[in-house]
Amino acid sequence: MADYVFILHTDDNEKAARCFQFSKIAHEKGHTVNIFLVDGGALWAVKDKDASQKTITGDCPADYLSYLEEKNVKTGVCKPCAGGRNLDEGDFYSNMKLDTGGNLIDMATGATVFNF
Repeated sequence: MADYVFILHTDDNEKAARCFQFSKIAHEKGHTVNIFLVDGGALWAVKDKDASQKTITGDCPADYLSYLEEKNVKTGVCKPCAGGRNLDEGDFYSNMKLDTGGNLIDMATGATVFNF
């Protein structure tokens, strides 16, 4: 099986849906999956964020976030990106934790990286 890192750097609804969708698919196939939220992507860590806005294909980030949380798919949230947006880890999905760029680099070593 392969190692994948999915990086979401924007608050864009469609990019978030694709990032979380492909993360779910890879995990269901038995691959090692890590997600990392940077810049505006850090906003998707907040459980109260409205993730129900449909994309042009009819799905939404909420369609995938519950699976990722239930399966405890490790998701790092850039600590300075979250801090700059006054995000509190206590408001995050249970599988999402503040993390560092150094750890992102370590996860990406030898992994296939997808950027959204």
